[in-house]
Amino acid sequence: MILNYIKIAWKVLLRHPFYTFITLFGISLTLTVLMVLTSFLDHLFGTHYPEGKRDRSLYITRMMQQDTSQNGRNMGPVSFRFLKDYAKTLKTPERVGVTTMFGFANTYINGKRIKLNTKYTDADFWYVTDFRFLEGKPFNEQNIANGEQVVVITDDLRKQYFEDSDESVVGKTIDIENINYRVIGVVKGSPATRPYTYGDVYFPYTAPKSNYQGTGLRGSYMGIVLAKDKADIPAIREEFDTAVRRIPLPGIENGFKFHIVKVQANQYLDDFISTFFQDSDSRKAIFYSIIGLIMLMVMGLPAINLVNVNVSRILERASEIGVRKSFGAPSRALLWQFIVENIFITFIGGGVALLLSFLIIQLINSSGWLAYADLTINFNVFAVSMGVCLVFGLLSGVLPALRMSKMKIVDALKA
Repeated sequence: MILNYIKIAWKVLLRHPFYTFITLFGISLTLTVLMVLTSFLDHLFGTHYPEGKRDRSLYITRMMQQDTSQNGRNMGPVSFRFLKDYAKTLKTPERVGVTTMFGFANTYINGKRIKLNTKYTDADFWYVTDFRFLEGKPFNEQNIANGEQVVVITDDLRKQYFEDSDESVVGKTIDIENINYRVIGVVKGSPATRPYTYGDVYFPYTAPKSNYQGTGLRGSYMGIVLAKDKADIPAIREEFDTAVRRIPLPGIENGFKFHIVKVQANQYLDDFISTFFQDSDSRKAIFYSIIGLIMLMVMGLPAINLVNVNVSRILERASEIGVRKSFGAPSRALLWQFIVENIFITFIGGGVALLLSFLIIQLINSSGWLAYADLTINFNVFAVSMGVCLVFGLLSGVLPALRMSKMKIVDALKA
């Protein structure tokens, strides 16, 4: 039966090219926007290079200090000392990497200034991430213990500073803020949309200006806690929370006396959402509600327009409906016929949208608008896109189908 409905839908599409064009144009445009948006959200929150272990990683990025009234508060990144004392000592994780949040520096080549985004990291940072080394290797604990002035740079900085030389740059020096550093490795860069790993140059945390020797709880660092298995994440959180409760209170930092310390090890999405919503119990629900509302609005407005187009398209088939009803076709059968037809048409538009989305994503990736952009249409994006196609087909098809299936035989035959 469904196959017959699809054959009828195909014949109808060929019979009215104008309606077909209007319908497919509206569907394709809407779904293209949604597919590109879904791909971008997957790019932001999915597990991708160089954070290929994000699904079993926890992030310690900020601490809140409050007084007894909870009216006064300080909040920001944590210190290296805090991570060393309360995160690096955890027993459950596989490894805990440390890196700074944001940093900036300058280097010059032939009188031209190159602005650099910098990060200071420990050796474990290279273990908890999946950076691909194009040349050389990461610095290790021995390099750090010896106080060696070494750096890891990105392929983009290599191209700019060493003028796209074909020979290896490992062992060569780069002058950054009037200090010569030896290049120990070159990595493929991280997209700027992944701020915890994005940078142009990576220093050992013992390098100048790292501020790793601060004695307070707050600083400019963050931790990436890598679990051996995703199932270990709750245990790691519990162990970390227990460690945090050992912080001596009350404390004083930068003249502020605090009695409460709040710091959590969160998975990436939770950590991102906590930037805007402090209530951990409701923040995911609020975030998903906002995303859902945006998608519903993007789908709903075109769907309303397509309802009118579908009504006009179906009205031309009133005589067909009348004949079928006069031969005893039930309203339910007619309803399902039009719904299946509309879903079929929507999936054709979805196929066109998939092709357009692929072309747009390739354009974004190659345009340089977003450095190291790696937007893709992977299985997750494809599955969501197909789900959106189904919802869109129902939104724009149920009302016209319901209206026409209830049409009286006499009215249908007169139309």
